[in-house]
Amino acid sequence: MSDSCNHDCGSCSKNCSERKAEPLKAELNELSSVKKVIAVMSGKGGVGKSLVTGLISCQVKRLGLKTAILDADITGPSIPKMFGVSNHAQGTDQGIFPEVSKEGIELMSVNLLLENPGDPVLWRGPIIASVVKQFWSNVIWNDVDFMFVDMPPGTGDVALTVFQSLPIAGIIIVTTPQELVSMIVSKALKMAEMMKIPVIGIVENMSWLECPDCGKKISLFGESNLEQYAKENQLQILAKLPIDPAITAACDSGNVESIKKDFFDSSMLKELLNK
Repeated sequence: MSDSCNHDCGSCSKNCSERKAEPLKAELNELSSVKKVIAVMSGKGGVGKSLVTGLISCQVKRLGLKTAILDADITGPSIPKMFGVSNHAQGTDQGIFPEVSKEGIELMSVNLLLENPGDPVLWRGPIIASVVKQFWSNVIWNDVDFMFVDMPPGTGDVALTVFQSLPIAGIIIVTTPQELVSMIVSKALKMAEMMKIPVIGIVENMSWLECPDCGKKISLFGESNLEQYAKENQLQILAKLPIDPAITAACDSGNVESIKKDFFDSSMLKELLNK
């Protein structure tokens, strides 16, 4: 350490013996309170992570628990539109206030900060990862029982940042019936194992479609092997979600909270979330 050292290792490029390692865990805003954080992820995009995040958050809120969503999918945020929230997030010197949905779910997403939500986010990985950490540290979360983190696709920079920086208590993995997706899910499972984070369970989206004429369930992507896959990997199946035009319409119109159906078994959900 030189005589001119200002003890600010973050602004220094020298590798001296007194250098302090930057802590991996991001600090929660001193005005925030978040009891448990659950990440919703998959190994690829397009499987419905945001839908699952929205539906499970709404159901947990109906159980009487204070719920929040941190939208970590910075380059493809869809949570605000799904909940019909378009106001710009406001803040003070103490932090940023999350927007609140019609039913009282707190939300933070990059689309709540952009001047034009339709603009692309042309940021490199380290900047995106930094923004996710700021959503945890700079936002004032108000007495949240369960925060659900809508993860970006894959197992790259941002996923690693979330798992290393936030106190993730468990992971919900989203998949679809195609055989190819099972291979991708295995990557997410292995990442969870490497990060030593428990997997709460798995959700199969686009599982079936109900014929509007006869009510028969049609497996558009072929018969699911979810039960076998879950058994082999000791996973709890949380739900099998249908392809339902009514759900799509509700999400597109910003009314996901109008969907009152409990897709997830409430007693099982309580037990798993409280582990």
